[in-house]
Amino acid sequence: MPVAVTRSRAVVALLLTALATAVAGPAAAGPGATAPAVTATAAPTDDVTWGVRTATNDHGADRENFRYTVDPGVTLTDELVVTNHGEGTLELDIYAADGYTTTSGQLDVLTRDTDSAEVGSWLVPGVDRVRLAPGKSADVPFTLRVPDDATPGDHAGAILTSRTVTAQEAGLDYETRSGVRVYLRVAGDLAPGLTVTDQHVEYHQNLNPFGAGDATVTYTVRNDGNVRVAAHQTVGVAGPFGWFRATAEADDVPELLPGESWPVSVVVSGVVPLFRVSADAVLVAELPEVAGTTPGVAPVEVSTSGWAVPWLPLALLVLLVAAVVLIVHRRRTRAQREDARVRAAVEQALAEREALAEREATAGAGAEQPEAVSP
Repeated sequence: MPVAVTRSRAVVALLLTALATAVAGPAAAGPGATAPAVTATAAPTDDVTWGVRTATNDHGADRENFRYTVDPGVTLTDELVVTNHGEGTLELDIYAADGYTTTSGQLDVLTRDTDSAEVGSWLVPGVDRVRLAPGKSADVPFTLRVPDDATPGDHAGAILTSRTVTAQEAGLDYETRSGVRVYLRVAGDLAPGLTVTDQHVEYHQNLNPFGAGDATVTYTVRNDGNVRVAAHQTVGVAGPFGWFRATAEADDVPELLPGESWPVSVVVSGVVPLFRVSADAVLVAELPEVAGTTPGVAPVEVSTSGWAVPWLPLALLVLLVAAVVLIVHRRRTRAQREDARVRAAVEQALAEREALAEREATAGAGAEQPEAVSP
């Protein structure tokens, strides 16, 4: 395998690990804080650390992230503060990338070698590289240019600092990066929305043939609006006419960017198998707090149905019926055999009696004939 391919895979793997701490977690929470900070883990001897945070300026102070509400075509500037916490001189690359929601429900951003189409391309750092002496900080300016045709609604990404080191023994390049999220809302017609598709319910009988089982309810939640949205959800399963309804509190749907989907799988316990069950889900949307007015979203209610056949009780019933049929059949067969034996004995007795009567009749007829007289 070419070395270039091996290095690329190593970079991607470490980028995802680093961003789980650097970008998905909260940023600075207090004055002078430098969170999130990432310790480079590329090699056992690499103890370089640094921190990033938002600058204090006209946009605000002690900001957790970069958040803007702008009109299409607007250009604005801001600053990222980078601090070297290590004991050696630090050189970092600066760039931006689009965000997306990971399978763990956290916001991550695209890798450097992946093209960004929104925030990652609209945000341009003032410098693409910064050099810091130990304990020193630098303000990194950046410009955010929103296109005139930018889609109204929410967009997300991050401005990132990155350092690549080489593990000499393995001969691989590892990249660690730390960044601050950028949330951008473009003014226009806002239309938050959630849809649920691919609903399915599957029943699972437990080992107790006469006890209730579990039902697994699955479906896919999609943000088909143009605003970031999360959701609380409740799932229930019931028999015909709503009998023996059982409910479960499902984990919340994480905040999804417009166009993203989230698979849901919920296990509902205590479901009585009444051959046919219905599963329903109610999702209540949770919208982010953004300056201005955001339209509300009505709760989404969906339902589906499936089979909940009590196979174990049915199997026991079939075995019981089979046993009863077998017992009855054996008794009936035994009775028929006994009847046949009796009939055969009676017929044999009658036959013997008739044969005896015939012999007696024949003997009596011979005794009654007169004796012949000699002349």
